[in-house]
Amino acid sequence: MGILCALLTVFIVILVVRAVLSWFPIRPGTGLAQLNGILFDLTEWALRPMRQIIPPVGMFDISFMVLLFGLFLLRAFVC
Repeated sequence: MGILCALLTVFIVILVVRAVLSWFPIRPGTGLAQLNGILFDLTEWALRPMRQIIPPVGMFDISFMVLLFGLFLLRAFVC
């Protein structure tokens, strides 16, 4: 259970960092652009199916919030 809790926590942190980085303009070719690409690759597998089910509300992608809320619930239940 400890490993699963740690993995859930790490994934939640990765999602939050991806969200924070999306608020700022990132120039291509910089270290932040590489980090953003890595975070995208690590999280898009979970967000893509959510986006197919949950449409955006205006400019906001609520699939991210639904996934984050679900992960918090899963972590609270498992840990």
